[in-house]
Amino acid sequence: MIMRDGYDRINSNSCDLIIKNANVVIPKVGVLRTNILIDNGKIKELTNSSASVNYTKSINANDKYVLPGLIDPHVHYGVFSPVEMAAATESKSAAVGGVTTIMRMLRVYESYKDEISKHLEASARNHFIDYGIHASILNSDQVNDISYLYQSGIHSFKLYMNLGSTDNRILMDMYPYRNLRLPKNVFVSDELCNSVVGKSSALKNSVVLVHAEDHNTCANLIEEKKLEKSRTESSAIDSGLENVKNNPANPIKDNPLDIWSKCRPTESEVIAIKKIMNIARQFGSNIYFVHIGSNGALDAILHERQIGGCNAYIETCPHYLTHSVDFGDLRGKVVPPLRSKNDIASLWSAIKNGVIDTIGTDHVANTLSLKSGENNDIWTALAGFPGVATMLPVLLHYGVNLRQLPIQRLVELTSYNTSKIFGMFPKKGTIQEGSDADLVIIDVDLVQKVTPDLLQSSSDYTIYDGIKLQGWPITTISRGKIIMENGVVFPENLGHGEFIGSNNYVMKE
Repeated sequence: MIMRDGYDRINSNSCDLIIKNANVVIPKVGVLRTNILIDNGKIKELTNSSASVNYTKSINANDKYVLPGLIDPHVHYGVFSPVEMAAATESKSAAVGGVTTIMRMLRVYESYKDEISKHLEASARNHFIDYGIHASILNSDQVNDISYLYQSGIHSFKLYMNLGSTDNRILMDMYPYRNLRLPKNVFVSDELCNSVVGKSSALKNSVVLVHAEDHNTCANLIEEKKLEKSRTESSAIDSGLENVKNNPANPIKDNPLDIWSKCRPTESEVIAIKKIMNIARQFGSNIYFVHIGSNGALDAILHERQIGGCNAYIETCPHYLTHSVDFGDLRGKVVPPLRSKNDIASLWSAIKNGVIDTIGTDHVANTLSLKSGENNDIWTALAGFPGVATMLPVLLHYGVNLRQLPIQRLVELTSYNTSKIFGMFPKKGTIQEGSDADLVIIDVDLVQKVTPDLLQSSSDYTIYDGIKLQGWPITTISRGKIIMENGVVFPENLGHGEFIGSNNYVMKE
């Protein structure tokens, strides 16, 4: 696809790269058949004429769609391998999926004043694509770090309202250059929520990301279900049933994902949503609800939006659009849990109607042996799974091709809105003169069967394993560099990715 032509740049009508015969999807504008001139990593011009243009490289898009490079606002990496290693593998997987910017959910338990520079240093020169950071605030001491983080270009802060009571164990990100998992007990109290929202909202256009589950509700139900299961198994054994767990005729064998969903019901999400919105109204905050996957949570946020007083943005994830509890496989354990097929239908409706603002993957780079847990059960299995490389193919297949989701709406969900909410617009999230040349060329007709090898993450499994998806990225370009072509990520581009700080723009509703 790539042609190389030598030239002497003797006039201003010259560029490093030209993409010819492209159907360019421009947010809020439409689809234009045009040529894209790229110079010094930026979009130089969109033009219908290319006859007099001098260029170093050219790509013939052959009337395929060219989208703004995807921005994944919700990626976990550096948890199961240190960031200098994870950055390389997971940004490579992102590039395979047409993603040109990833935003890392950073979790450290110590002071960010001591730790953030170490993570930024270890991240530099180890990404194929650009990256940003959300800082998780996990204890009261870290509230005092919020201003420091803001000055460092990190303007978004995460609250884990699901952590507390007896449901409070979570892995921190590893220390750079040390391959050591770091579990910690975290208690996110109402007081901490109030402090984080108040402190961050005093800073211009900051965003508070919220994992909205009430830990009291979830912890109590989990303990009840464990006790109930223990009693049932003891009773079965006393009754003479051997190998009760593995017996095909086992009357107590349940769908683990259904159990998980019932232990973390939508009611727990509603409680947390109402609580954080009441706090946010006091400060006129920007609240960003991550991984919303249920109709109950959607309805609660819409109700709170109508009351007003603050901004509330909604992110959902691809897995909530494709998988229900009927998947029945431990690989599908995630928080919040997979829900019902009715919830899937509600989410698709919300996407088409503009209710949902963004798509994030909640990508977790773990392996199947770790995922399954010590006892290969729903209690010890790890939550989360890889997803950054499948976001675009899933949305093209299930959205554009099967549900006639407009391609412009897909772009709003995967780049434009995200860039505005997190202060990257117009540098990112659009295709216009002066913007970064972050682009993805897609083939809406290309059919490929998903395999872990195809996705090139450090993870060795995917919940989409074996599924044939129609619609794939075929070229990923980051700031004018061709990072991926036809599934091949060029190794010489490792280190191309840069840290992207916020420029203080936040989309208003």
